[in-house]
Amino acid sequence: MAWRSSLGFIAKIALLAVLFIIIMSVASLAVGLGDTGQQMEQAIELLSLFGVGCLFSIAVSYPIIRSRWSGWPLVLTMAVVLFGIMTFLSQIETVIFMKYLVDIVPTEAIPRLFLQGAIVAVLFSPLAVLVHGRMKQKELYLMEINTRLDMPVVQWVWKLALLAVIYILIYIGFGYFVFVPLAGDAFQQFYTGLEMPPWILPFQGLRALIWVALALPVIRMMKGSWWETGLAVSLLYAILMGGLLLLPNPYMPEVISRAHFVEVSLSNFLYGWIVVWVLNLGRRPEPMRITGYRY
Repeated sequence: MAWRSSLGFIAKIALLAVLFIIIMSVASLAVGLGDTGQQMEQAIELLSLFGVGCLFSIAVSYPIIRSRWSGWPLVLTMAVVLFGIMTFLSQIETVIFMKYLVDIVPTEAIPRLFLQGAIVAVLFSPLAVLVHGRMKQKELYLMEINTRLDMPVVQWVWKLALLAVIYILIYIGFGYFVFVPLAGDAFQQFYTGLEMPPWILPFQGLRALIWVALALPVIRMMKGSWWETGLAVSLLYAILMGGLLLLPNPYMPEVISRAHFVEVSLSNFLYGWIVVWVLNLGRRPEPMRITGYRY
């Protein structure tokens, strides 16, 4: 029955949320980033952390459920995407701006943040795949059937260049017109003395290519229509990075964190859709065929 299926999905999301909380807490303690449990008790943030865990679980669960792949290829893909978005793409900016943020983020904390992200990705990905019963797969899809990313080199070049330019425009636009107004006076207080280096735009263009690279395996493995793939990529982009800004954060004031959350979540969700849309431009619909079944 549909209601049983819905209840089962909700139960799995709740279970994964609890596992996410446990893994995040253990990883934080293991790398010496402090006791998140103490921080949560100060503002009754256990419930909010559970909410963030549910968001993360939904973002990860959707592509897992709709994936052509299963087992360890699926686990490896989700681990790379989790680490890439949650940790690498977010902390790489911290590394780049470390000379300006040294009084905010201790230098010694950076390796710990990367290690924490790696632990979470390595532990949470197989558990998510296991909870959804995708360590083994009944339907047998040959990966070669998915031709969504089969394009001439020239098409790859202009699409990647376009996506880099679009990301830079989104980065600037959402920064000036969403984040700065939402942060208000706290922006000037928190970022006093911060000056953008002259190479910031080429750096963001390179960062855009990393975003696209992380979307490619998701596009490759997804079943269904392009809008499903767009939704999966957008949710991963928005929640895996934006959701972190809802967690207890000792490095920035709440008003800055919340303003960044709105900016990052909206801009990343939009960019996820654009990435999938641009990569689908000029392509014929993928033939709907299944190679066979294994029972």
